[in-house]
Parts: sequence; structure tokens; C-alpha cells
Amino acid sequence: MKLVEVAGAAKPDTKGKSKMADADIFSTLDWSEPPKNMSKPLQAMWFIKKGEFRIGPEWEQAHAIVQAMEGTFEFDWVHALLHWIEADMGNADYWYRRAGRKRATPSVAAEWEHMARELSGVTQH
Repeated sequence: MKLVEVAGAAKPDTKGKSKMADADIFSTLDWSEPPKNMSKPLQAMWFIKKGEFRIGPEWEQAHAIVQAMEGTFEFDWVHALLHWIEADMGNADYWYRRAGRKRATPSVAAEWEHMARELSGVTQH
């Protein structure tokens, strides 16, 4: 199940046919903003990926999103990932505990993939 369908995001294949009727929700990274019909935790994940898992303006936007709903599982879980990116492991672990989770993978990028699959219900990003 996908949480959003991104109109116009499908790319034609080499024969001129559209490959995906409902494009991967993260195929919109060239847009200036995430799709508005994407859930807020997924919007934060979108900004994290757009920012290439680094601290910067996209990290700040993702952080503002998750801070707005502290105490909600999905927001706290994404909040944990943001502090892992920041290399503040004590703070990351705090947010993982609040979310009732532990780090499931050895790297930020792999953790992002794991979280994106679970939060979106999509099997591949």
C-alpha cells in the first residue's frame, strides 16, 4: 500500500511507455517541497533523503516537522534518526526509547530505508 500517488512522477521507458502508474513516493526529490498529501512523518523522511542524510536546511525542516508532534510514535522514531544523522547518539537513543524502538540497521542510510518501508508500506525506495 502506498500512502500517496504522485501524479506525473512516472518516467517513460525507452519505448515511450510509462513504467509506473503510481511512482515511488520518494521519486519527487527534485521538487522543492514534498507532496502535500504525504503524511508528515514521510515528509520529514523526504527532507532527510533530499538532504542526503546530512545536517543542513533539509535536516532543519525535517526536525521542525517531528518536533511538532512529539510523543507520537512515527514522529519520535523519525526524530531518533535525525539525531543519529547529527551523531548525537545519546539523544538518538532517547528518541528511539520514546518510540519504543531500537536501531535496526548498522548505518543511517540503511535505517532510513527500513523506516521508509515501514512508514509508507512500500517495499522498495
